[in-house]
Amino acid sequence: MSNVPVAVVTGSNKGIGFAIVRALCKQFPGDVYLTARDPGRGQEAVAKLQEEGLRALFHQLDIDDLQSIRALRDFLKEKYGGLNVLVNNAGIAFKVRDTTPFAVQAEVTLKTNFFGTRNVCTELLPLVKPYGRVVNVSSMASSSALGGCSQELQQKFRSDTITEDELVELMTKFVEDTKKSVHEKEGWPNTAYGVSKIGVTVLSRIQARMLNEKRKGDHILLNACCPGWVRTDMAGPKATKSPDEGAETPVYLALLPSDADGPHGQFLSNKTVRTW
Repeated sequence: MSNVPVAVVTGSNKGIGFAIVRALCKQFPGDVYLTARDPGRGQEAVAKLQEEGLRALFHQLDIDDLQSIRALRDFLKEKYGGLNVLVNNAGIAFKVRDTTPFAVQAEVTLKTNFFGTRNVCTELLPLVKPYGRVVNVSSMASSSALGGCSQELQQKFRSDTITEDELVELMTKFVEDTKKSVHEKEGWPNTAYGVSKIGVTVLSRIQARMLNEKRKGDHILLNACCPGWVRTDMAGPKATKSPDEGAETPVYLALLPSDADGPHGQFLSNKTVRTW
């Protein structure tokens, strides 16, 4: 078993994920895993970094596939005895002009962005070693979507006692409500991506609380962040930040020094804690 520290970035063959891997290759004192659904694209991305003189390793990961998540879990357990840094970056978004029915967009978007991310956390958080760092890439869209929720929903999503089961119930309800075309009447905003990222931000708050309760002495720091509006296939060419600039806050959180006692359980953008 290797004693080398290890970092894993999900959805990292392009865009912000790729930029996060690039920065970690330069700054993280250990092995950095670039992951992707498609091994071909993943290996291509690793080769691109190699041309820059950077060494990333590849492991297949499709966060929509529990078997794929568990294969990565078993690999990390066997080779490294756990992991030190986890960046949950994988996510999807439909284009604004996409004509796919909203209920389908809701189900597909939440399947990956919320339920997929949650499954990765369920399998990999127990492997995170003392002084580990976990970063869940959310979005400012989660804040604006929260503002578009009914007062009742806002209260639930801001609660300091909401459980993971209750959050899962709410995310499931959103998908069901869209299928019945009653989501607006039920107090939901008209954004599947925004709701999926509310899920990610609230999940992060819950997970941080659980770490405090169960592993306080392990000094693990877990946060959610917004990378900003970044020029990627997802956001398009008009966005204001380069992928490397988008990677700054996630990388800052992934590399918080071992003597840091925060931020933890927070939502950050531009390296600044935002009010949820």
